[in-house]
Amino acid sequence: MAARTRIKQGLLQTLVHQLCHSSSYYSASVVARSGASATRVSSSAAAPASSSASSTLGSSIQSEKTVVEAAQAVEPKAALERSKLLVLGGNGFVGTHACQEALSRHLPVVSMSRSGRPAATVHDDPWINNVTWVRGDIFHPERWKDTIPLEEVSAVISCVGGFGSDEQMLKINGEANIAAINAASNSGVKRFVFISALDYGLPSFVLRGYYKGKKSAEEELLRKFPYGGVILRPGFIYGNRQVGSLKIPLSAIGAPLEMLLKNAKPASRLPLVGNFLMPPVKVTSVARAAVRSAIDNAVPPGVLDVWSIKRLGDH
Repeated sequence: MAARTRIKQGLLQTLVHQLCHSSSYYSASVVARSGASATRVSSSAAAPASSSASSTLGSSIQSEKTVVEAAQAVEPKAALERSKLLVLGGNGFVGTHACQEALSRHLPVVSMSRSGRPAATVHDDPWINNVTWVRGDIFHPERWKDTIPLEEVSAVISCVGGFGSDEQMLKINGEANIAAINAASNSGVKRFVFISALDYGLPSFVLRGYYKGKKSAEEELLRKFPYGGVILRPGFIYGNRQVGSLKIPLSAIGAPLEMLLKNAKPASRLPLVGNFLMPPVKVTSVARAAVRSAIDNAVPPGVLDVWSIKRLGDH
């Protein structure tokens, strides 16, 4: 509205200037001529001057109307606010903790997975009601774009991953994440966080599809999000893992190992055996590091190893 008012004021000033210039022009033409000829010119010019002034006024008003209408036509609509955090695989082990961490920071959270909202018998905590749960197929982003307007999403955290045959692992760890990365990039999402995995340097035939899929997704992320792509590579993640109606206390193994290896950073850099000396990481630390990476531009793009995850997620 303010822009439209300024346009009108500018056009009115131009109109006044044109009318004054037109009046001066006709007066000068009368003075420039002499005697009766000047009188005839003055009397004959009066009608055209009046007609011209009227014409000028009409065309100026029409011009103002045209400019205002053009300004209204090109006036940009208010952009959708990008405030939502999209968690892919938000009903899984890491995903549920990522959702809870985001909610604790008062972020609007949307989660998409094949099953949508977790079953009440599995997760009955109140926080579940504060997440928008969407059922969708991550392999076909064009099918869930209408359900999840990516134009409203500020960042994505992908916790998608799984085990199975080499073909299945390559598909779920690689192709699914690549599809999500491309969809987010094409929609203008600024930051994308991918929960990958520490490569222990196992023989190539062990979990080949798992690590190959993770690596291909990492490469695509760094290509499509060179300034906003963050890769987390935790090793063993521990916490209370929900499997069906059972809770598996992975902390019974992970916590003592973390205590044992938390000061083994120099040894973890040894070739061949170093990665086996990386300490486990609490699932809450991974979730906190992921959310911070998604919302804090101070977290640089690239790879966060176990030590970086612990530093970012434990403080």
